[in-house]
This record gives sequence, structure tokens and C-alpha cells, in this order.
Amino acid sequence: MAARASRRILSVLILMAGVALFSVLAQSGGTLPEVPPELEKVRAAMEKYKDPAVAVRDGYFSTLGCVEYPTGGMGIHFLNTHLISPKLDPMRPTILLYEPVGDKLVLVGVEWFVPLATGIKERPTIFGQPFDGPMEGHEPLLPAELHHYDLHVWLFKKNPAGLFEDVNPDVKCPKSYGYNFSLKPPKPVQHK
Repeated sequence: MAARASRRILSVLILMAGVALFSVLAQSGGTLPEVPPELEKVRAAMEKYKDPAVAVRDGYFSTLGCVEYPTGGMGIHFLNTHLISPKLDPMRPTILLYEPVGDKLVLVGVEWFVPLATGIKERPTIFGQPFDGPMEGHEPLLPAELHHYDLHVWLFKKNPAGLFEDVNPDVKCPKSYGYNFSLKPPKPVQHK
């Protein structure tokens, strides 16, 4: 009798674990992309930001606009200005990327952002990846004069274009979201 009860409890626990896993995968838009071990640590540290209210509490503030290019989307950027620096913290990206899905914001990726005004001397790299840029700011959300380097990493939504690509063809800015911006890629600039 005790063995039968133990098997039932174990079956219920396995079922509950399966439901929890399904829920996590559904919120992330499916299976999580494969990433190197050092990025697994970053993804684990960013997990709490699946709740955008936690991101705001920790100093990340929304730029409001959902950014889409002809080749794919970036979503809504939540920027933490306290993390802007020429010295990069691999465990603390400057920007969180959210995709509007229904009435929710779904965390899809992160971005490290380094303006030239920080005094950075050369193209930054992190996780062995050179940053994109330097480039102009993404008008109208960032002034064109805000020349910067950036690196996107799609930790929570697979990017068919690549893990470190700046846009994700599978990230959409739905028409129902009132602050959509279809942009052209920013112009490259010289870094003296």
C-alpha cells in the first residue's frame, strides 16, 4: 500500500514538473536556443527579468518603442543607464529585449551597449564576439548623434539568423502595439 502511494506521488510530481517545463517553454516562445556554457550563466542570471516589473525595479527602463527592420525585429529595449560604461560586465547587459505578445512582454534577448562618449578606445568584445559598430543612434528612439557599439544575444528566443545577430526575423512588433518603429539600419560611423 505504501509503495503504491509513493508511486502515485512520484507520478504526480513528474506530471507537475512536465507542466512547469511546458509553461517555461511556452513563455519563451518554444525551446531555448543552444548557447555556450558562459552564456548559460548569463541566461540563468537574466531569468528573473522574464517579469518586466522586476527589470524596472532593478533599474531597466523601457524605451517604449518596438523596433523592427526589414530583415527582422529587436523588440522593445529596456535600458539600464547605470550599466553604461566602457568596461563590460558579462553578467550585466545594458539592455533587455522584450517582444510584445498579446498583452505581455516576453524576454527574448539582451544587449551590451557602449556609446563612444564613454571614452572607449577600440571595438569591444565579449564572449569572443566583436561588437557591431560603431554606428549612429537608432532614430527616433536614440538620437543619431549617439554613436555607439552594441552586441545582441538572443538568449530566450532562437534566432534563425544567428545567436549574435542584431535582428531576429522571428521577433515581431504587432500592429496592436501602438509604439512600433520600422527603421532602416543605422549608418556606420568612424571611431577615431
